[in-house]
Amino acid sequence: MISCEEIERSIIKKYRKTIWCKFTKAIRDYELIKDNDKIMVCISGGKDSFLMAKCFQEIRKHGKIKFDTYFVVMNPGYSKMHLEQIKRNAQILNIPIQIFKSDIFASVEVMQAKSPCYMCARMRRGHLYNKAKQLGCNKIALGHHFDDVIETNLLSILYSAEIKTMMPKLHSTNFEGLELIRPMYLIREADIILWAKYNHLTFLNCACKMTEENTINEEKSKRKEIKELITNLRKINPYIEYNIFKSMENINLNQVLGYIDNEKKYYFLNDYDEK
Repeated sequence: MISCEEIERSIIKKYRKTIWCKFTKAIRDYELIKDNDKIMVCISGGKDSFLMAKCFQEIRKHGKIKFDTYFVVMNPGYSKMHLEQIKRNAQILNIPIQIFKSDIFASVEVMQAKSPCYMCARMRRGHLYNKAKQLGCNKIALGHHFDDVIETNLLSILYSAEIKTMMPKLHSTNFEGLELIRPMYLIREADIILWAKYNHLTFLNCACKMTEENTINEEKSKRKEIKELITNLRKINPYIEYNIFKSMENINLNQVLGYIDNEKKYYFLNDYDEK
């Protein structure tokens, strides 16, 4: 078995360009961490959040910013097998996790929601914010990566008829003083997979009970459709992911029909004749 020290070294050395530098770049460019921050690092049990936790440990060792971290695992109703796998990986990676229970899986199942994944995500967020408040944290870190961002962009356009992206950070509207940050924002999912395979690590994929019981048809997953769409578009244009990502930074407000600013809607005809 590869030692924890070797796993840590792989982040800084072997995957320096694709993981470590992109992690630190996101923190610098988006100003995600400041001195004296208290950050609750949320670990779901998957590859993304566990790698994020290791990167936080490394930047605390090698970085100049002084901040505190709390590595938290919310148990929404995992099976004993899945929970043991999370604990085993935390031990291998030397991550001191705190586990708290929420029973979200049972609640969503009782509700019989049409969009159980959406409801689960919303309920998770509330429980995580409450836990962060209890710990005295001012920030919550989630493991969303570059591919999550561009998929969200396309999902918003194609299925919600709006242009909206997954932000690298945002203030909570319901929990005053709390901020959500996404330090994995620039890291490609393929590179996270390579890191996990190189270190012979196996993480949870989706431990949802409804997925296990096949009550959610993965073939009809909108996010899965978007992944396939991007794969096909890449065959035509190898820079497609980068272009989708950068488009969210290059919106020309003089050439859009309308936009919303602080819930106030603007339409191009509002001042068309005044220009």
